[in-house]
Amino acid sequence: MNIGLIAHDAKKKLMQNFCIAYRGILSKHQLYATGTTGRLIEEVTNLSVHKYLAGHLGGQQQMGAQIEHNEIDLVIFLRDPLTPKSHEPDVNSAVQLCDTHNIPLATNLATAELLIKALDRGDLEWRELFKS
Repeated sequence: MNIGLIAHDAKKKLMQNFCIAYRGILSKHQLYATGTTGRLIEEVTNLSVHKYLAGHLGGQQQMGAQIEHNEIDLVIFLRDPLTPKSHEPDVNSAVQLCDTHNIPLATNLATAELLIKALDRGDLEWRELFKS
């Protein structure tokens, strides 16, 4: 499955730790991330990550295009709701695209862990049928 990974600046370390903790599961899937987040994940996990541009330089739109074409199966967007920055990826765009195209989306660590464990159990295999 194709997994999209996005993190606001204040959540990048949390995303790294999440990817370290679930490296075994993530290694079985194709990972896509905005530029800086992808690089930081690769540095600590040695996972292969397809990196878009940095979120504020168009990476968010690149991932959005893949979601619109039904090429992303799961999105984990660790966002910082308390200190949003104008240059960081727009969470509303990601939420709207995922809702429109029926893509499971986590915007916090608790939901990300639930989705990644569901992915490992095979609970998201319906995505393969949905794409056909």
